[in-house]
Amino acid sequence: MHTRQEKVEAFGRLLDIMDALRVQCPWNAEQTMDSIRRLTEEEVYELSDSILEGDRGATAKEIGDLLYHMVFYARIGQEEGAFDIADSINKVCDKMVFRHPHVFGPEAGKQTTAKEIADTWELVKAKEKGGNKRVMAGIPKAMPALLKALSMQEKARGCGFDWEKKEDVWDKVQEEVGEVTEASQTADTEHLEMEFGDLLFAVINAARLYGVDPESALNRSSEKFRRRFTYLEEQTLRKGLNFKDLSLAQMDAIWDEAKKSEKMD
Repeated sequence: MHTRQEKVEAFGRLLDIMDALRVQCPWNAEQTMDSIRRLTEEEVYELSDSILEGDRGATAKEIGDLLYHMVFYARIGQEEGAFDIADSINKVCDKMVFRHPHVFGPEAGKQTTAKEIADTWELVKAKEKGGNKRVMAGIPKAMPALLKALSMQEKARGCGFDWEKKEDVWDKVQEEVGEVTEASQTADTEHLEMEFGDLLFAVINAARLYGVDPESALNRSSEKFRRRFTYLEEQTLRKGLNFKDLSLAQMDAIWDEAKKSEKMD
């Protein structure tokens, strides 16, 4: 591992490279915050993939790529006379110090648990903002729906608004299943969509309460479906057939083969 001084020098090298690129590279020079925003989103997903795959070498690389983007935004802000990278770093440092009084403030040294910190997190943030900003206001509307639902539930929990017992959530899930079933008997598609949304929201809430990341869980199920469908496709092609030649029962039989082969691996 590198020393603190080596880390400082590495960050300084990145700043020097960014300074040079903005002046000497035509592509870098013409970029704006808006033009690199989409690229940044891609980098976030690539970092997430590397973490899910457990590839630490790739994770180190993707962190570097994302850090480069952060320095890029700060350099543009500096050119506009709005802020520079030191402002960004100091802002997050000030925020972290304020939000962790058990580490940096008058409560330093006080015994506390991770659950106690998480349960009061949103209240601490509200105090930091002077109580003027609504709790849900910081959740981007453009955030993917599953992550948005989870973020809302976490923020509500941080204000003490949560189920007293996690087991109680299943009554809510069953209630929503019943409402979806009832709505499906009508021709009102807008109402059905709303009820499906309520059901999905309740299931995400249940996953959260049981310590399961719903995004990761859905990802695993999606990848499992991909593997099994690919097996179905390959077996069909191997027999010189295509899907229209197979009955649903035949497809199900091959699907069961895929399931059994996974269990044997």
